[in-house]
Amino acid sequence: MIHFSCSSLGTILILCLFGFYSPPLVKAQSDSCGSSLGISNLIPFSTDSLNCITAWTSEKFILRYGKNDNNIWSFVLSAPDNGAYISIGFSSNGFMIGSSAMAGWISSNGGQGTVKQYFLGDMVSESCPPDQGNLPLVANSSVIVSQSSTLYLAFQLNIAQPPWRYLIYAVGPTGSQPSNNYLPEHSDQASASVNYDTGRVSGAKKVRQKNAKSHGILVGLGWAILLPIGIILARYLKRYERHWLHAHISVQVIGFVLGMVGIIIGFCLHQVNVSNMDTHKGIGIAVLIMGVLQVMSTFRRPEKSSLVRRYWNWYHHNIGRTVVVLSIINIFLGLNIANESKEWKVYYGMFLAIWGLSCIFLEAKMWSLD
Repeated sequence: MIHFSCSSLGTILILCLFGFYSPPLVKAQSDSCGSSLGISNLIPFSTDSLNCITAWTSEKFILRYGKNDNNIWSFVLSAPDNGAYISIGFSSNGFMIGSSAMAGWISSNGGQGTVKQYFLGDMVSESCPPDQGNLPLVANSSVIVSQSSTLYLAFQLNIAQPPWRYLIYAVGPTGSQPSNNYLPEHSDQASASVNYDTGRVSGAKKVRQKNAKSHGILVGLGWAILLPIGIILARYLKRYERHWLHAHISVQVIGFVLGMVGIIIGFCLHQVNVSNMDTHKGIGIAVLIMGVLQVMSTFRRPEKSSLVRRYWNWYHHNIGRTVVVLSIINIFLGLNIANESKEWKVYYGMFLAIWGLSCIFLEAKMWSLD
């Protein structure tokens, strides 16, 4: 029989305990509104009494915000540290273009963090220059801190009532650092409406910036360019017998289809609380209805010998002209809503000028031949 001493039995018991039990791995806890802000001592302003919301669930963005008695707004945005930048922007319409944003990141070697303000001129990095924007930053208030695998971007704005109705969130591609402070294109973004009177911020939703551009391009090309060209074909090229009719129908059908697809995309954007948006949508619906009626009327066109042909012509011509005029108005209204640069208005204005001068020239020529 084998005998064990007390000391050997104790050693065996300890080894068994360590062999069958290992302490659980401690996971890095992400920030939440239920937890206290553990980096208050690292932020150069008071974070007491800040409101807190889960700003963007899918990216685990937490936003703390509030205003003090001196009309200073404080913001602290937290998100998982994935080796990428995080940003929060301020927009009048929920879109990125034309907005100003704060972005921050920690260098890949774990060095000092960088916080910059950006003006978002377009969806490419070169059009979003650093150290530009319209945010009235409080001096020496901007900082980014990394702690427990979480980034904290903090800054203050000196403004009594911010005019921007939307907040925009974005996160950079994992492991990708800005080059010369120019941000790489974000991997994802979202927007949320904000009411500064009540301090209420809605949950974040995806920003469909590309859908908005597709809407503008399709409607602009179809209804604001092709339809006016179709009018010229119908009025001034009738001496080419039935060729003018085939050209007129082809151009108008293509323009109508492109415009209709663009309007459908526009209905899916779901932008609210944007200045002139209801007017823009109302004109768009009116144009769509008249466009459908115009297409349907072509299937009921009476013969030239019919007594009602004159009235059909009056209806067809004037509805078509009304559609074009409303489309032109809505194009400029849409450019304002989207905060597009003045160049787009200039380009379209040049097209209208060329189109108008062409109509005048062809009208004078037609009358001289008669």
